[in-house]
Amino acid sequence: MSPGRRARPPKVGLFGLLGSGNLGNDGSLESVLKFLEDRYPDAVVDFLCAGPETVRERYGLDAERLHWNRGEYETASGIGSIARKGLGKLVDAARIARWVRRHDVVIVPGMGVLEATLPLRPWGFPYSLFLLTTSGRLFGTPVALVSVGANPLSHRATRIVFTTAARNAAYRSYRDEPSRDALRRMGVDTSGDRVYPDLVFSLPTPPAREAAPGTIGLGVMDYHGGNDDRARADEIHESYVAKIKDLVNRLLDAGHRIRLFTGDVSDEKVVRDIFAALADERPGLPPGAVVFDKAGSLAELMGQMSTVDAVVATRFHNVLCALKTGTPTISLGYATKNDVLMAQMGLGSDFCQTADGFTVDQLVKQLEELLRRADGVKATLADRGTKASLLLEEQFDVLSTRFFGGRE
Repeated sequence: MSPGRRARPPKVGLFGLLGSGNLGNDGSLESVLKFLEDRYPDAVVDFLCAGPETVRERYGLDAERLHWNRGEYETASGIGSIARKGLGKLVDAARIARWVRRHDVVIVPGMGVLEATLPLRPWGFPYSLFLLTTSGRLFGTPVALVSVGANPLSHRATRIVFTTAARNAAYRSYRDEPSRDALRRMGVDTSGDRVYPDLVFSLPTPPAREAAPGTIGLGVMDYHGGNDDRARADEIHESYVAKIKDLVNRLLDAGHRIRLFTGDVSDEKVVRDIFAALADERPGLPPGAVVFDKAGSLAELMGQMSTVDAVVATRFHNVLCALKTGTPTISLGYATKNDVLMAQMGLGSDFCQTADGFTVDQLVKQLEELLRRADGVKATLADRGTKASLLLEEQFDVLSTRFFGGRE
């Protein structure tokens, strides 16, 4: 922000798939909001996001819809819907440019905005990100990609759109080394970019709630494979859910109670599948043997996770929240980022499997070992979590100096 702009409150835009039911995305948002509230309480903040109604209700801030076409992520099934999608691209180009121009700085708070680890089309969110950073470059509004995730991209069009968007950003930082390396290998000059932890590590950890000994947390996901697995999506999903149900039964047979977790509204379908199977196969199951209380935020999710002995989870931010609360964790990862996070927190490959290749037998053995080592694991997680939080404070100092003139 130029010195001449410091005399008035800074106008800050926040951009992304926010308010759409993904707890991890909204947790990253809350981290940046906390930074702004703590250091720049007079900042004028608004959003261009996927769920403006939710954002307005939850945070009391102005928000506009990311896409003019409300059916942007629905499959076009006729000439009318195809035409509407095409028109939407043109309208969004003008809308995003106008929105960017109103601000002193635009922040993209974390998230896997440069990833295609899950099914993704280049002319959906990647195109919007391209419009955002290109508009910032054209109008002199810096766009900051803060602690974002990235991965190598095999689809040429998606790769071109994402790398162009990344080049046009005024600031880039990544939540792990493989993310920075992915951009470098795709031809982006990352020599001036830094790696910091995921933004969620800067959020306060809720006080631990009363624990229920013998309870295992299970974070489930509506998993259908990655961007290159579209032809096998149904098969992958059915296999994943079948093994999760098998794990539930094995844990119950061993005398454990189970608390289910989700990270996105789409995951609730898997929860319903689990309860339907239990009703059919175990009609005499005692009340409370398997529970699910929908969390409305990462803070609520972390509070729930503090009540269990260990967590087995698939979604990245389910794994992260469990680690942040100091809960021994096993990752059933769908991308390299899960394994990297586990290594960063001192757990490593001993407690990792893949979402599409895990075996329940190995998982049960890993869980037994994890519970045996629980005290040491908790101490390690507490230490690593503190260090991650301090590194994010360093990044917020950098953002303050670069985009807010150091003004506090």
